[in-house]
Amino acid sequence: MSAPIVHVEIPAKDYDTADKFYAEVFGWKITVDKQFNYHMFESQGGPGGGFIAADGKNGILPYLASNDIDATLKQINAAGGKTVTPKTEIPGMGWFAVFTDPTGNRLGLFAEMHPSH
Repeated sequence: MSAPIVHVEIPAKDYDTADKFYAEVFGWKITVDKQFNYHMFESQGGPGGGFIAADGKNGILPYLASNDIDATLKQINAAGGKTVTPKTEIPGMGWFAVFTDPTGNRLGLFAEMHPSH
């Protein structure tokens, strides 16, 4: 199974500035989930994503699709990767997890609550 990139998180020191920049320059549609103060973008023809707090430690975080996050994390750990954030629910949307690959890159997994397929 090939796992497509389904979501990307971009660090931002100022969410409103990032929102304005990416909307003006690239035409991304920006929405804000006020409950979590999560600024999300939609990019035509590519995965959407959101802006996360820039802490100087982490770069862009791509999320890969997974049909079974628990099974995928087992495979990742068996192959030399490491679970950073275990399977966590996003209420009403699905689940995510974060891991590092054997070379130290940080990536995420995402499974939809109600897959469209």
